[in-house]
Amino acid sequence: MTPESSAAIDWPTSVACVADGFESGVKRASTRWGRCTSDAVYTGNVELSTPWYVPVGRAVPALALALVITFTADHSAPLGYLTFGIFSVSAGAILVASALRLGVRGITRTVTLAQGLITVLAGVLALALPGGGLPFFVFLLTAFAATTGLLELYLGLRSRGRDRCARDRIFVGALTALLALAVLLVPPGFQQAFTGPDGVVRELTASIIVVGTLGAYWAIFGVYLSIAGLSLKWASSEDAGSAVMTEAGSR
Repeated sequence: MTPESSAAIDWPTSVACVADGFESGVKRASTRWGRCTSDAVYTGNVELSTPWYVPVGRAVPALALALVITFTADHSAPLGYLTFGIFSVSAGAILVASALRLGVRGITRTVTLAQGLITVLAGVLALALPGGGLPFFVFLLTAFAATTGLLELYLGLRSRGRDRCARDRIFVGALTALLALAVLLVPPGFQQAFTGPDGVVRELTASIIVVGTLGAYWAIFGVYLSIAGLSLKWASSEDAGSAVMTEAGSR
């Protein structure tokens, strides 16, 4: 290369072109991996977001148990222990598995793992102590909902504006925290007789209200996470298709 040809090269422009090409390659790769984030920027602490099948997996037991409570006349504490135990063990196991899948250590992985372990522990206690009565069930449900709800709400607020899953975490976290508040507002010894449309005298108790509230929570929880999970799946498919078209057009 002659001195004249070397001097003719526009080095700043060449470096800028190389940098733009590298950035485009990183963005295409991150889209192809199916992350929830719209853009991937290496910061030295990369944390993968929740894949679409995690919210769907959490929604399935919630919807199933909401139907069980809806069509079961006996809203007693033992039914609450059983359904809550099944939900917590299954949903908590999904959270633990998703946290371990992340691989890269960070706040998202740590908080999700803690949330999953707390959920599993609450479920195991519910299944192991079905005769604990309504007071212990209210305590267990409230402790679970307040702790896990605030953890999920924190994750959502922390990732707001840079993660597609942030809005879902905020909603579910706030909903779960509200469950704790709603259960606490039920008077422990509440009993009220009423006459149904068929003329039969029935009794509304604290147990019926608490278990019914839990069923309503699961219905909202399940429907929302089902829609959120499928939306993430479709968004990932669209992003992957756009990346393929962009890559094909650049060749």
